[in-house]
Amino acid sequence: MSYTIAEVTPADTRMFRKMTDLLHQQNIRYDSSADYSCVILDDDYQAAATGSCSGNTLRCLAVSPDHAGEALTNTLISHLVEVQYARGNTHIFLYTKPDTARFFGDLGFYEIIRGDNIVFMENRRNGFSSYLAQLQQSVQPGRCAAIVMNANPFTLGHQYLVEKAAAENDTVHLFAVSEEKSPIPYAVRKRLITAGTAHLGNVIIHDSGSYIISSATFPSYFQKNEDEVSRSHALVDAGIFVRIARAMNITKRYAGEEPFSRVTAIYNEVMQAQLPPAGVELVVVPRREGPAGIISASMVRQLIHDGDMDRLRDYLPASSLDYFLSPEAAPVITAIRAMADVVHH
Repeated sequence: MSYTIAEVTPADTRMFRKMTDLLHQQNIRYDSSADYSCVILDDDYQAAATGSCSGNTLRCLAVSPDHAGEALTNTLISHLVEVQYARGNTHIFLYTKPDTARFFGDLGFYEIIRGDNIVFMENRRNGFSSYLAQLQQSVQPGRCAAIVMNANPFTLGHQYLVEKAAAENDTVHLFAVSEEKSPIPYAVRKRLITAGTAHLGNVIIHDSGSYIISSATFPSYFQKNEDEVSRSHALVDAGIFVRIARAMNITKRYAGEEPFSRVTAIYNEVMQAQLPPAGVELVVVPRREGPAGIISASMVRQLIHDGDMDRLRDYLPASSLDYFLSPEAAPVITAIRAMADVVHH
């Protein structure tokens, strides 16, 4: 039997349906974050296998049971890796179920960490160990804490959290989530974090790279519900963070409380269960409040979306406020105002 590989776009409704039908047969949901998808078609023009890319990850991988044992996964992965290399992505990641991790290991992927029902893998044997070695160049003596933040954008709430950690520890390692899944580019987010913490002499800012995973990139396509997604995400993140903490002498992780978010509640619950046994205390800090309640990046984006720029001074440090009131921020403001939902990004 001969096979043909075809790219799939949502505009090609017939092919898109073939792809999603195959995914559904394997209890996999199509991931809307995919920026490239393909199907392998058999002689009868039926979908024998499918897979997608999102950023530098491989996702939504499935092979029809009718074509099991025909090495189509090898063909699929080889094609998707070629696509990634053509885009300049040579460091590639994938998520899979524990029962298929060994198979992907035979295809040149190496396990980074696993949760209860997911394994995070990469195509570099020493990728994560090299990342840890790079971080170890910033190891400091004394009491060391960590914060992981998206800062989309950096608010007075973020500043309050960092100031508290800095006051209670000798060094704070701040990991800025560096993926580009936001209307605010990472270069801007990092700049605002740097400016908003410049008065603190014991804060070291790190790019998260691809290892510290945000909810925007964590896969949900083969998990039953959003609670399971949140729990799996937290387990993977906790496992990775424990290894970072051990490499960097980190004994505390600070996180902001968000009493109205079930996702955050599950996340903090898992962290509380996983970190202390590994020697890392989780410090959950109540959110700072502004005139209209809890300060959050979501509220800031909503104000920008609604054109209520005058109220930003109640939620942003001067450095962040100056940016959003400057001509430089015009493209970012336009992007935020074009969004249908500014809360969950």
